[in-house]
Amino acid sequence: MINVLQNIINNGEKIDTEFKLSNNNLPKNLFETVCAFLNRFGGNIVLGVDDDRNIIGIDKEKIEQLKKDFVTLCNNSQKISPTVYLNIEDYEIKGKKVLYINVPDSSEVHRCNNRIYDRNQDGDFDITDNTNLVSNMYIRKKDIHIEDKIFPYATMEDLRSDVFEKAKKWAILKNNNHTWKNMSNEEILKSSGLYREDKLTKEKGITLAAILLFGKDEIIMSCLSHFKTDSIYRDKNIDRYDDREIIITNLIDSYTKLITFVQKHTNDKFYIEDTHSVSVRDKILREICCNLLIHRELSDGTTSRIIITKDEIYTENPNRPKARGFITMNNCMPYSKNPKIAKIFREIGLADELGSGVRNVTKYTKIYSNNVPTFKDGDIFKVSIPLKEEINVGVNVGVNIGVNVGVNKTQEKILILIKENNSITQNEIAKKLKTTSRTVERNISILRKKNIVERIGSDKLGYWKLK
Repeated sequence: MINVLQNIINNGEKIDTEFKLSNNNLPKNLFETVCAFLNRFGGNIVLGVDDDRNIIGIDKEKIEQLKKDFVTLCNNSQKISPTVYLNIEDYEIKGKKVLYINVPDSSEVHRCNNRIYDRNQDGDFDITDNTNLVSNMYIRKKDIHIEDKIFPYATMEDLRSDVFEKAKKWAILKNNNHTWKNMSNEEILKSSGLYREDKLTKEKGITLAAILLFGKDEIIMSCLSHFKTDSIYRDKNIDRYDDREIIITNLIDSYTKLITFVQKHTNDKFYIEDTHSVSVRDKILREICCNLLIHRELSDGTTSRIIITKDEIYTENPNRPKARGFITMNNCMPYSKNPKIAKIFREIGLADELGSGVRNVTKYTKIYSNNVPTFKDGDIFKVSIPLKEEINVGVNVGVNIGVNVGVNKTQEKILILIKENNSITQNEIAKKLKTTSRTVERNISILRKKNIVERIGSDKLGYWKLK
């Protein structure tokens, strides 16, 4: 992420990038920019950088308070309306702390201090009193997120009270003082933006997101007939399947069914983390099953699938890509495809902050199979989790590598660095080994010829795969 953030700073301010200085308090016009990004195409805000791309930094002692203030104001309808769920993360660049905020595009028109802001190349501008611009904004946003589509004839009777109770129980387990604790089902919908009014048409009612999260099976099929998740296990019958479950139910129960299906056909592995034993397999499944359910392109009729074979678990999800190609931790720029659904999954503890999935899946796959996952963005978003260990590369077994596959000490060190970070560049390897780029290039060429390492994707956006 540091490399991505450095590139954002290097490219300077533009329609989707804003730099702001911050001392003891959040910048006064910060939420005008947040509002403008929400109303336009989303964007990146970096606090602690000036207009000339100089990294000024933020007082380290103020970081936590600034983050708390930001989250509090995001949930204050007097500051930003409708309220939003945004992450603010701190990073250190060149010894100085900065705060980074990724703002997604929104399907709603937002106000800051009861004013409507939009974004252009010159910055944020107030369009509240310009009827034509406001009207055009509402029209443009109407079809951004199909999850916000209103079904005015759907009622609370079409939703399952037992699923509400399950979601409320999970939310309270995560936070005993959760605001849902004393809320009715209707209040949960309204507070989460799952019951809304279209300000342009005056139509109001339960949204598609609410129906997919809490609806009875028949109302789900009535509103989104192609909605289903296909779970397939292939072992002996690789052309068809040895086991299969087509899941057609609400998203919360779908999560449990998906997890159970994959657990049935995969081995577990335990790992000590923070003095506790955790299931590495379940850590991976949590991320990929959540991604399959909450980040699918709902308007696309393609079926979401999770497939288990002897060698891998892979998922295929209909998608509306913002970029195409392989995703790594260095080039990952997360955005929420269904922010209302994703918010509910975070509230009940099934999902973490946006963008954590790539990091977590990479971490736990290395532990599970001593291998690396792949993520590919396109019209179909694909994730592959290797189940078999391909090469045992590590500091403690480095000598064995040289014996088994005939590599020299430099090549052995290169393999160890690639294992630790599969998106590392040749220049970064050269710096870590304190050698020349030419030396690294020559040794990697030898490793490629020996079929030990392979480059997947471009030099800039791809990653290394150990054979």
